[in-house]
Amino acid sequence: MNPRIVLLIAAVALLFAGCATTEDQFTQSQVALNQAIANEPAGNYFIGRRFYRRNYFFWGYIRQPRQPWSSAKLVMLNEQKMLAPDRQANKPGSDGNFEYRLQGYFSGQTVYEPASNSFYPEFVLTGYKLMSNHPAQIFRDPKAMDPDRLYIDKPQ
Repeated sequence: MNPRIVLLIAAVALLFAGCATTEDQFTQSQVALNQAIANEPAGNYFIGRRFYRRNYFFWGYIRQPRQPWSSAKLVMLNEQKMLAPDRQANKPGSDGNFEYRLQGYFSGQTVYEPASNSFYPEFVLTGYKLMSNHPAQIFRDPKAMDPDRLYIDKPQ
């Protein structure tokens, strides 16, 4: 067999093996994450994941307990009753990808966010507790947490 063909086949095999490994790691972490979500206690609270982007004004994704991240809503935070954690610490964006147990409610209103030219549901924050500053990945793309990224990623 021609050595060039052998090298080409080997290179293609390595390329596909690398893709499979990345996919397997994400899939495995998703299985563990979904098991943890299924074991969350029921209650009148929300789970929030800070999704910080320098050029946008939304706060992050919020979901109900025992619901997958794919059902989470990207929200604008109403801070009239309580400041967001990063604002309370006077360090805007310092809590990117942190996960919180949130107290509050959806007001039923939508708020315009000019950078994305979109409307997002308003969440009125009344309390929070940090759950993790290194939570499991909820985005397939490893670049999803880049604060300078313009693309708005959606949780998987």
